[in-house]
Amino acid sequence: RLICDHGISDFRTAKDKAAWMLGLNEHGALPSNREIEDAVAERNRIFGAATHPQLLGRIREAAVSVMQDLIVFRPRLVGSVLSGNVTEHSNINVHVFADSCEAVSMRLDAIGVHYQLRQRRHSIRRGHTEEFTGYDFMSDDFIVETTVFPERRKGHAPLSPVDGRPMQRAHLRDVELLAAG
Repeated sequence: RLICDHGISDFRTAKDKAAWMLGLNEHGALPSNREIEDAVAERNRIFGAATHPQLLGRIREAAVSVMQDLIVFRPRLVGSVLSGNVTEHSNINVHVFADSCEAVSMRLDAIGVHYQLRQRRHSIRRGHTEEFTGYDFMSDDFIVETTVFPERRKGHAPLSPVDGRPMQRAHLRDVELLAAG
């Protein structure tokens, strides 16, 4: 419920808050990230049948627009917008590739996007995380979180926080097909 209704997007934060609210030990038997993701999907099926398809269409159309604006950086959509498991609080997550973060900054400046610079940690392999620069901004009333990876990482997706396997990533043409329904 914290993820769906309150917009908490980090599994660890949602688990910690739920444990605290229930008076449980944080290290007790908490659900796995996969179980949480499945519960969000089930909640969408049960309670969002009338509104979920429209929300998913709108957020995917916004993702297409962002990816078109950043096409020179070979954008890849990741996360809930790709999987279709969105809530009204979901962010659009896009990976872009450039050896210079300044090139991404310059592109965002050129198209008039007001952004906030962020540092994001991604698991590159089990037990090993790296920090990457990211840019957060608004597009069509949705928060967009971009992460800039070096060119050499194009073929190496970071590990998914849901299942620990390489993240699913989609090219613009694939997202256009998803947005078209």
